[in-house]
Amino acid sequence: QVHLQESGPGLVRPGQTISLICSVSGESILTHYWHWIRQPPGKALEWVGTIGYGGTTFYHPSLNSRASISRGTSKNHINLQLNSVSPKDTGVYFCARSAYVNGGMLKREEYDDWGQGTQVTVSS
Repeated sequence: QVHLQESGPGLVRPGQTISLICSVSGESILTHYWHWIRQPPGKALEWVGTIGYGGTTFYHPSLNSRASISRGTSKNHINLQLNSVSPKDTGVYFCARSAYVNGGMLKREEYDDWGQGTQVTVSS
């Protein structure tokens, strides 16, 4: 059984960097595709970015290069850094796994596994 668990700072001030970790058990992060997805309050899910099993990354173009996804292979986790945050970056951040990609957001049922999500609030 694959288990994903997100963790992060909770509250971040505008202009700072969000650093989130998705800890994965039951599957190697060197297989499949791993995604960060967020949900702003009252809004739909929004794809943030993806890292593939070969290490290739791609991101939502609206993030203007503020996002960076990396892997911690020794600990089997996926990292997300989001720089220069604003209140618009507030939301619940999820990590998810899929067997394929389309360069953006898949349908919810196309993700094989999801974490429970971690709340990130950007506020002064």
